[in-house]
Amino acid sequence: MPLSAVRAERFSFMALGDTPYTLPRDEAGFGRLIARTNRLKPAFTVHLGDIKSGDTPCTDEVFQRALEQFNRFEQPLVYTPGDNEWTDCHRANNGGYDPIERLATLRRLMYAAPGSLGRSKIPLLHQSVDPKYAKYVENARWEKAAVVFASVHIVGSNNNLQRDQAAVNEYIERNAANLAWISAAFARAREINAPGIVFFFQADLAYEKENDQDARSGFNDTLNLFRQQSMAFGKPVLLVGGDRHHLVIDQPLYGPGRRRIINVTRIMVHGDADVHGTLVHIDTDNPDLFSYQPVYIPENMPVWKPAAKAP
Repeated sequence: MPLSAVRAERFSFMALGDTPYTLPRDEAGFGRLIARTNRLKPAFTVHLGDIKSGDTPCTDEVFQRALEQFNRFEQPLVYTPGDNEWTDCHRANNGGYDPIERLATLRRLMYAAPGSLGRSKIPLLHQSVDPKYAKYVENARWEKAAVVFASVHIVGSNNNLQRDQAAVNEYIERNAANLAWISAAFARAREINAPGIVFFFQADLAYEKENDQDARSGFNDTLNLFRQQSMAFGKPVLLVGGDRHHLVIDQPLYGPGRRRIINVTRIMVHGDADVHGTLVHIDTDNPDLFSYQPVYIPENMPVWKPAAKAP
């Protein structure tokens, strides 16, 4: 449906990730964040992965606990995996698992049924409906008020371009699926004359390492595609990720002549000990489309004690 036929609409979504990171430390804090989100009643919430820390065993029980927590959200929740759930599970302090096996288990548990998680559901278009990409159930797309939303399975640890040939092979196959999914989302946005598009993924894409492309070899294809497609699209593009555990809102992509691509904004969400969220407001009657509101949970804030006076 063309944008001109869509009534102007205002709604919000919640973005959060890298939580609950360390247990039992963050259990209560994450519960408070869920309760606050339920009171705010966003149209949906997206969890950007890392449902545990990088030194917590990658057990089925951890996955199951996260699934139960996701289903405590009153509104729909979409989840995209993080590296701590599978990529790094070969580490001894993660249990010495086979990452490929952990990814298969994660897909089976978290994406057992089509559509979102949460107590209320929204339908999602999963990339897996295409037989060529049948395993990529985690890549999803949905729309609201003609805004296009897409989750893309891009993770830290250099997007799994690391360690051994099995990891490299997995990266090559998933990277091709991700690039196709990103391109399809932009194509859909152009088709319906969308006012904007939002992508969700776990990784910090190392935007600032443009002069050291070897350091971000697992992300270069993704960044180049985001750059090209965003310049061609010309309307607001929002890239929402996590991985570094502190809030960032900026414009990280550059076009020719080192000029910033102004229509692209990046949000990096809180995480680890900072158990908070970010509410994104959307107003389809506003050409800027997006505005941003950090959601701080007072009980999750550190208590600073006054410095001791000098004797």
